[in-house]
Amino acid sequence: MDDFIAARAQMALSLGFHIIFSCVGMVMPFLMAFAHWKYLKTNNEVYKGLTKAWSKGVAILFATGAVSGTMLSFELGLLWPGFMKHAGPIFGMPFSLEGTAFFIEAIAIGFFLYGWDKFNKWFHWFCGFLVGVSGLASGILVVAANAWMNSPTGFDYINGQYLNIDPIKAMFNDAWFPQALHMTVAAFCATGFAVAGVHAFMIMRKRNVEFHTKAFRIAVGFALIGAFGAPLSGDIAAKSVAERQPIKLAAMEAHFETEKGASFVIGGIPDEEKEEIKYAVKIPKVLSFLVSNDFNSEVKGLKDFPKDEWPPIAVTHYAFQIMIFFGVVMICIGSIYLYAFFFKKEWLTKNWLLKTFLIATPFGYIALEAGWTVTEVGRQPWIIYGVMRTIDAVTPMPGIQYSFYFFTAIFVSLSLILVFLLRRQIQMVPKLYDPTDAQFNDKNKKS
Repeated sequence: MDDFIAARAQMALSLGFHIIFSCVGMVMPFLMAFAHWKYLKTNNEVYKGLTKAWSKGVAILFATGAVSGTMLSFELGLLWPGFMKHAGPIFGMPFSLEGTAFFIEAIAIGFFLYGWDKFNKWFHWFCGFLVGVSGLASGILVVAANAWMNSPTGFDYINGQYLNIDPIKAMFNDAWFPQALHMTVAAFCATGFAVAGVHAFMIMRKRNVEFHTKAFRIAVGFALIGAFGAPLSGDIAAKSVAERQPIKLAAMEAHFETEKGASFVIGGIPDEEKEEIKYAVKIPKVLSFLVSNDFNSEVKGLKDFPKDEWPPIAVTHYAFQIMIFFGVVMICIGSIYLYAFFFKKEWLTKNWLLKTFLIATPFGYIALEAGWTVTEVGRQPWIIYGVMRTIDAVTPMPGIQYSFYFFTAIFVSLSLILVFLLRRQIQMVPKLYDPTDAQFNDKNKKS
């Protein structure tokens, strides 16, 4: 394997793996805190057990995320020394602040896990809530660093030198808010649907039905926030991309010709040699409206840009289509659930509805991974958009393919361990977490 390809593959694998734990860390503590709040308000022991079960899951995923995040920080220096040499002093602030947020999160989760019956009940609840706040802040700060790569600012680039560095301006770059908002909404959607799907499966198996029903309904609530917020945040992000990176927008839509009243493309197969897209469904003027709220505005096509600056069109386009498809599917599922909740209560316990959420378990994360593929692949061939090419930032050290194989083995091992630990957590619900279960009461009597 070519070293440059190996370096990019290793980074893609690491980011794709870590982003899952980042999203869980941003959202899962809020589910935990909400269940805890319900317990404090109602004194229903089921909510207490649910809080404890989710808190153990948060701890497991936090530990895994800490490992993968640490590996990523080493990889930046190992694989992209040219990038870190120049970019480190400019966008180092969000990484430093992210480290602070990480330490607060670690302390808060320790307090929460071992604070039962030791702290004031509301201080204990606040510790759990703080886990969520610091996890959310951590994710947003990392996105700020990535956004800077898409919208570099906070410095003057003169004769190959990075001068007049302003780290505050670099952190709050033009892409920061749109990316952070869309990422946060996507995290709520993906995590909510994933958690809801797991608990829907347990309800269908008739295991600890009351416990899993309460968990399912909380998770669905968070999932709906993400699903219905995604079109709004996505629209803001798309308008930002159109303004800052028109070539990325053109790649997303496989839009080759500059035109007014540009069509929004659904599906299709891009042909880069013939510079056209085949078999696509085109909705006239919609792309122009989405870009500028004007049905007749001009949208630049790929032909307006040098071909050596084109990102991989097919990968960017397909990833964008996958993100849109699963986003729409989740909105439809959310709409069905809301209709059932308000007008057809009997549907809420039907197996077909539970099965729908079970099938949708991975949909949010598929859309999330596809969205990040659009962000990263669509920026190529630049690692710092318009300033530094990715090929110029890669390490000259040979043998990167072996590093890629090694890191792949680590991530596969972590995944297997994680699945094992989370599966055990679910299996222990009757004994440790559900007070309505006979096994739970038998265990307490023995102890």
